[in-house]
Amino acid sequence: MNYAPRIAPITGIPARKIESVIQLLEGGATIPFIARYRKEATGELDEVQIADIQDAWKKMLELDKRRETILQSIEEQGKLTPELRKKIEDAVTMTELEDLYLPYRPKRKTRATMAIEKGLEPLAKRIFQQRDKEVETLAAQFITDQVPTVEDALQGARDIMAEWISEDLKTRDKVRRMFDRGAQISSRVVKGKDDEGAKYRDYFDWSEPLSKCPSHRLLAMRRGEEEGFLRVSIAPEEEKAVEDLEYMFVTGYGESAAEVRTAVKDSYKRLLQPSIETEFRNSSKEKADTEAIRVFAENLRQLLLSAPLGEKRVMGIDPGFRTGCKVVCLDASGTLLKYSAIFLHNPFEAQAELEHLVDKFQIEAISVGNGTAGRETMDFLRKINFGRPVEIFQVNEAGASIYSASEVAREEFPKEDVTVRGAVSIGRRLMDPLAELVKIDPKSIGVGQYQHDVNQTQLKDGLDRTVESCVNSVGININTASKHLLTYVSGLGPVLAKNIVEYRTENGPFTKRSDLKKVPRLGDKAFEQCAGFLRIREAKNPLDNTAVHPERYALVEEMAADLGCKVTDLIHDREKRNSIDLKKYVRGDVGLPTLKDILKELEKPGLDPRGAAKAFEFANVRSLEDLHPGMILPGIVTNITNFGAFVDIGVKDSGLVHVSQLADKFVRDPMEVVSLGQQVTVRVVEVDMVRKRVALSMKNL
Repeated sequence: MNYAPRIAPITGIPARKIESVIQLLEGGATIPFIARYRKEATGELDEVQIADIQDAWKKMLELDKRRETILQSIEEQGKLTPELRKKIEDAVTMTELEDLYLPYRPKRKTRATMAIEKGLEPLAKRIFQQRDKEVETLAAQFITDQVPTVEDALQGARDIMAEWISEDLKTRDKVRRMFDRGAQISSRVVKGKDDEGAKYRDYFDWSEPLSKCPSHRLLAMRRGEEEGFLRVSIAPEEEKAVEDLEYMFVTGYGESAAEVRTAVKDSYKRLLQPSIETEFRNSSKEKADTEAIRVFAENLRQLLLSAPLGEKRVMGIDPGFRTGCKVVCLDASGTLLKYSAIFLHNPFEAQAELEHLVDKFQIEAISVGNGTAGRETMDFLRKINFGRPVEIFQVNEAGASIYSASEVAREEFPKEDVTVRGAVSIGRRLMDPLAELVKIDPKSIGVGQYQHDVNQTQLKDGLDRTVESCVNSVGININTASKHLLTYVSGLGPVLAKNIVEYRTENGPFTKRSDLKKVPRLGDKAFEQCAGFLRIREAKNPLDNTAVHPERYALVEEMAADLGCKVTDLIHDREKRNSIDLKKYVRGDVGLPTLKDILKELEKPGLDPRGAAKAFEFANVRSLEDLHPGMILPGIVTNITNFGAFVDIGVKDSGLVHVSQLADKFVRDPMEVVSLGQQVTVRVVEVDMVRKRVALSMKNL
């Protein structure tokens, strides 16, 4: 089936481009590969657009699978008419499909089905026509042992009519429109939970239009509800909703019309309102999840793409008071050389040990975790003259303890305890944040908002996609990358990553990309997908250290031959590169987008796009007591949410720069103004000692 015409209106992307993307995905291509190496086929779609197409395509496949199930179910009941089949086949949303199926869905006993079993359906049909004035006389004809009174008969008829109304397609659409236009989300504190649920005090008596409720507020209310402190409801004004439905169904006068009016009100309150509220609860939660995951993924992207220090000899320190500071020395490739411990309350011994380690292992930089005793350790280190240039950095240690107790860490350091592993992680984070952080569950890294409240499958998919995108955008050194880092390379995965590391261990470093084909189970398709994202430093062929794909090596060699030079000359000689007439090499599936990418790679082969790490120093503040309104302080952005940015200013608790205080202009999205890890200047606005909160501003600075 051609899904492209159906996906085009959803994504705003032309159908021909969508069709190309789906064909590539069906052929086993990954999103990074398609975005980087198949620009001509997709019309230069980026990773986000390709991912949107993939998501829409998957939903279409799920919709068609559900459609087949519904058709089969109704056909087995002997109720599938040609008209109904056409309606089901033409349905374009899951909601439309489920509405069509609702009257035929096998259901548990309802008040309506029990009334039908008692023979009251003919009575309901007569009353629904609203032609009879004496309904009690009519209802008396249906009295039986199971229906002993007139009121029982009328109640049964009303129950049947209420279910008809609730299952009517036009009615459900109308109620949805009511919710869409006027639904309010309201939250109230559960009686007697005022003190216990104090952290949700802002939502004890809250109401606002659902359409204007931001994701973080909706998720906060839902969390309060799940924890038993709040009651949350979503609904439009009931009186107006019932009035609109009465206008649809009450067409006569007299007693029969009054019975229909009663059935309409019951149908709305008992069946329609709860059913559509559930739909809107689910859809609003899905939107909030999508937004929260977007924020989390962007935070994660920025964290993973933090500037690395590079291949330098590093000392990693996991600070602590009572148990001391755990110290490790790492070589330029991150291999553990030495483990030690120092105690800040024995400064002379601690200084002597650090000086000895720095000298013995030729340490070039020190990485200190930002946890307990982190500031004190930084101050202590800055007073030491190591007799050689040693840069001192503080890194975010969130998730280091998770890593140190993980199977990954046990596999890397089977003989070391968790304290050593944690210090190694802190040291390696400075050298290459991406390579180290991929070993940790993203949810444990400490960025994002309400990550434990969103759909966990959707969260994992979104974060895995982000990690994959970051890994492939940087390019990975195949001879130093860990198994865990290689797992995220386009086309590989855990099995091939493991095989690559084992092959490297047995046969030594890779000297050319084509050697990858010797790795067990790494076939032509996997090679096509991964090769361009893997780098080989000091390779004989300089293209092996670039993002130029092996499938285009012959093209680059042709360019060099046409200029009477070697490929290395193209890399080192700008004039030769500038003299290339790209249009001359346009052919088949190679267009100007690919040729321009090749030229960029020849200009800067093997360049790390992340820049270089910079040291940072806090002002002389250590606790909330040191702060007062008006202070101007340096800080580092540690987390970004829809409502603002959290900034570490050197005290235990990060301060919040509300979105309204981020700039001297209106800010819709905080990520337009700040990025994770950015060094900023802030002004203290308010210090709340009771709730341990600091309000900051970046306005007029």
